[in-house]
Amino acid sequence: MPAVRFEKLDALEGRVCLPINRFARHPLVRLYFRIVSRLGDGMIWYAMLAALPIVYGPPSYLPTAHLAITALAAVVVYKILKKHLVRERPFASHAGVEAITAPLDKHSFPSGHTLHAVAFLTLLAHYFPELVPLVLPFVISVAASRVILGLHYPSDVAVGALLGWSLARLSLFLPTLFA
Repeated sequence: MPAVRFEKLDALEGRVCLPINRFARHPLVRLYFRIVSRLGDGMIWYAMLAALPIVYGPPSYLPTAHLAITALAAVVVYKILKKHLVRERPFASHAGVEAITAPLDKHSFPSGHTLHAVAFLTLLAHYFPELVPLVLPFVISVAASRVILGLHYPSDVAVGALLGWSLARLSLFLPTLFA
């Protein structure tokens, strides 16, 4: 697979990343997005998978399994893409962009945090629409945190969101093929 070239896009988006990253200079903004990022590492999603059967009982077992399987598929897709679409993170490529928190891996494209957040939101909207108003602000915060913390370019976040939505929608569609 030929290497994808991100230089032109990096240069264009680097100009956007710097002013967005400056928001993190405010201590409360920095603290908020660091917490959101840490929870978005997986903790919030694991807690949700554990809580759904407790809150909703047996009717949630299948949806919870669906969420877990889709999350595993998302990890596989994310790891393959990160391995082949090597893109340096904004803090590594642009002077002045600061990494506010340590990244989980070396490369930027796509945003795995956003991919998982949007996949979970999409499936929650399908199975538990009443949870959307509670989860949506967190998902938006996760996506914003990636750029504010200097870890991703906006296009990393956009593609992560598109992939998360697509994987979730595909996972909802697949059973209909076998029915």
